[in-house]
Amino acid sequence: MNSEMHVMFRRIALNKIIHRTIAESRIRMSEANPFTPLFVNGQKVPSSDNKTFDVVNPYSHSVVGRAASATSADCLAAIDAAHAAFKTWEHSPLQQLYEEETAAPADFCMYNWGSSQQFLRDTAKLGDLLGEERTASDRAPGSEVLVQRRAMGVIFSIAPWNAPVALALRAIAVPILCGNTVVLKSSELSPRSQFIVADLFQEARLPAGVLNLVSVSREDSPALTAEIITHPFVRKINFTGSDRVGRIIAGEAAKYLRPCVFELGGKAPAIVLGDVDIDVAAKGIVSGALVYLGQVCMSTSRVLVQRGVSDALTEKICGLCKSLKAGDLYTDPTAKISALFSEPSADNVLSMFREAIGEGAQVLVGDVTRDGSVIQPHVFTGVKPGTRLWEREAFGPELSITTFDTIDEAIELANMSDYTLSSSLWTSDLGAAEKLAPRIRTGYTNINGSTIHSESFLGLFGLGGSSGYGRFSTEDFTDRRLVVFHPPPQYHLTS
Repeated sequence: MNSEMHVMFRRIALNKIIHRTIAESRIRMSEANPFTPLFVNGQKVPSSDNKTFDVVNPYSHSVVGRAASATSADCLAAIDAAHAAFKTWEHSPLQQLYEEETAAPADFCMYNWGSSQQFLRDTAKLGDLLGEERTASDRAPGSEVLVQRRAMGVIFSIAPWNAPVALALRAIAVPILCGNTVVLKSSELSPRSQFIVADLFQEARLPAGVLNLVSVSREDSPALTAEIITHPFVRKINFTGSDRVGRIIAGEAAKYLRPCVFELGGKAPAIVLGDVDIDVAAKGIVSGALVYLGQVCMSTSRVLVQRGVSDALTEKICGLCKSLKAGDLYTDPTAKISALFSEPSADNVLSMFREAIGEGAQVLVGDVTRDGSVIQPHVFTGVKPGTRLWEREAFGPELSITTFDTIDEAIELANMSDYTLSSSLWTSDLGAAEKLAPRIRTGYTNINGSTIHSESFLGLFGLGGSSGYGRFSTEDFTDRRLVVFHPPPQYHLTS
């Protein structure tokens, strides 16, 4: 069977998975305090030493599940299974409760499930990019060059907790479509949500060993992650998460020259020009800042506004933020936005706020306190470049407003960051926007739209630095290999 047929069957299998995801996953997440096993070589198994860890709801602090905590032997078994499956998977057709774990609001849960369907459809279409090409050699007259995209082998994927289903699918779908096999490490905060992904792929008759999933306790995760990276069968690593952890993984991978795909953090700027519709811009900016209480890598954080409209925009943003109460969406009917996923996260956010205030920032909205993991929306002015609140991703409900006079000043401020993921530009002059957008150094520049946006067929990507590098694409999960057909050689022998 040729490579085009292999790709076609892999696409068909992904399309089958699409129609199962939402309904079945909701049923499974409704189980009371479920046990989440490992998924190794097509089998649901406990850890080899039966060790588990608790999954705790960040609102109630109650235990909502238990998950198997993988050992070194379990991780090795997952890698071996993926390596063994790769020998046939590359050449064979495929037919041979999120809310409890992460306290996400209902609308973000629907995004997590709903966007997964479209992502799988778009991923299935990528098979068209895996065909072979033939061309004449430019170095050897009469020779023909066959250019192939070939699978790499075992991919080690690590998915985060904040959109556990969508980002677990992104971590595995393109690698599998390309003919690779995968060892997926789930977040210790959302193992059940991500186990469902593996379970659904098994029901779609994915061959044993092609996808393996290990959950690991927080205390064991650093050592076992490093151990997996060292394994000679692992050909590439993809990781979505914080730039802090990304740097650690990159350091481990560099020891063995393992290539990586990283989608890390963001500190998205929103540039607002003087000709803007203030109401529209303010709503888009606040929405981009407070969806999931700022716990999104594309969240709007730095608002750069032209002086002539700064007072009006600031007033509108502050009014919107004051109207949005954060709280437990499941028990507090007056809450409109959620809490942070943990109290330590809330403490870190507040420490950044206090540092900024100590360095001259002023609080326009907010009281710099928390109630458990609940922090109300905060708006600042006077946050300076070089301070932690300007430089680092807070992953919390915050906006800082900075005034500029000239376009060049706005571009300089926007690019004064090590993050390169997403930005927005608000103006009524689309011609000017088209000229200005390429000067903003981010993977996405959204004109008159929220910073929280990406195109499913390209995915989200940074341009290096603290936002990471590489793409979840067929090019990044295949090797380009060349086969050169030479004509019969003409040998001139002399006696």
